[in-house]
Amino acid sequence: MIQNASRLLVAKGALLWALLVSPIAAFADVEEARVAKATVAMPQLLAPFDSELDKITKGISAAELEQVAIAGWQAGKQVAQSQGDDRGLYWFRLAAKQRIRQLPLTEAEKAPMLQRFEHLSRGIEQVDFTNADKRILLTGFDPFFLDRNIKQSNPSGLAALQLDGAEWQTATGKVRIETVLIPVRFVDFDQGMIEQLVQPYLQDNSIDMLVTVSMGRDHFDLERFPGKRRSSVAPDNLNVYTGANDSQPLIPPLHHGPLLGPEFVEFSLPVKVMQQAAGDFQINDNREVETLIGTFAAISLEQLREHIAVQGGGGGYLSNEISYRTIRMRDMFNADMPVGHIHTPRVSGYDKTKEQAIVEQITEMLRHAAVEL
Repeated sequence: MIQNASRLLVAKGALLWALLVSPIAAFADVEEARVAKATVAMPQLLAPFDSELDKITKGISAAELEQVAIAGWQAGKQVAQSQGDDRGLYWFRLAAKQRIRQLPLTEAEKAPMLQRFEHLSRGIEQVDFTNADKRILLTGFDPFFLDRNIKQSNPSGLAALQLDGAEWQTATGKVRIETVLIPVRFVDFDQGMIEQLVQPYLQDNSIDMLVTVSMGRDHFDLERFPGKRRSSVAPDNLNVYTGANDSQPLIPPLHHGPLLGPEFVEFSLPVKVMQQAAGDFQINDNREVETLIGTFAAISLEQLREHIAVQGGGGGYLSNEISYRTIRMRDMFNADMPVGHIHTPRVSGYDKTKEQAIVEQITEMLRHAAVEL
């Protein structure tokens, strides 16, 4: 059954980006239209990316555009590491896509260029664990809720950009972290982006740890019991609402059917050692869930077998969902590795000092966890 599921995911994964272009293009004006407001609010935001944006003109080839996307990813990392800011890469990607849409090409010609640009500017194809003894794959998220605060940052994205390619030695060998940035858009999840991303690593046990990260509450929460259903009433970055709420939690789609799996799954992070990471914030082993009969701290996965999920430990939004989907894939392929989610302390707008402290404590968590790999 697992082999059949694997073949199905590979076949569907090959079509993923083609499937995504149409629905995302339909909402492009929502996300990309914020660029003008962002550049007014943050005048120097795109300065580190100007030379790459200037290359997107009439006559640019598909191969040249791919190099612009890769250079944008690298520039985003440099800005994050030198200035402690994740926001530039997000807005560069949208500004670049605006320019691609203005090229004198047919929609059929622009569609694959937009696909590739989105893919490459998120670091997805730049994952490289060559010469690493222990391999950690980490994901962060784009900024979100930008209609509330156009200057909003996301410390999970900053962590991904600062930690990409990080290495250190342990008693059992060299540890390397590779990272990817995930969009805050329901459609990407619905069409299987997360499954396509993690399947090769979990199917082949070619990494040693998978950590998803997002912005959360007051302190760090390691989310023990992700739930399957969406219940958040918040929109995504395309201003799409799912229609879900606490009284009517909805099962997310996967391709053209419902996401299959139990109501709750359990992470496998080495909690106790990660909680030893020093820093400014508490690190909680969060067991709280919400079901149709109420909110409580779950003792075990078995206790949740007969419950209908409203919110997992990570809530009822995409933070919880990325955790559920990755753990579900771990279980599908019987992958023997730690997989789980870190919710960071939240920031309002942009707070360089606080966000740097968050990234430093995440790094310490990963260092402690690596000893257990």
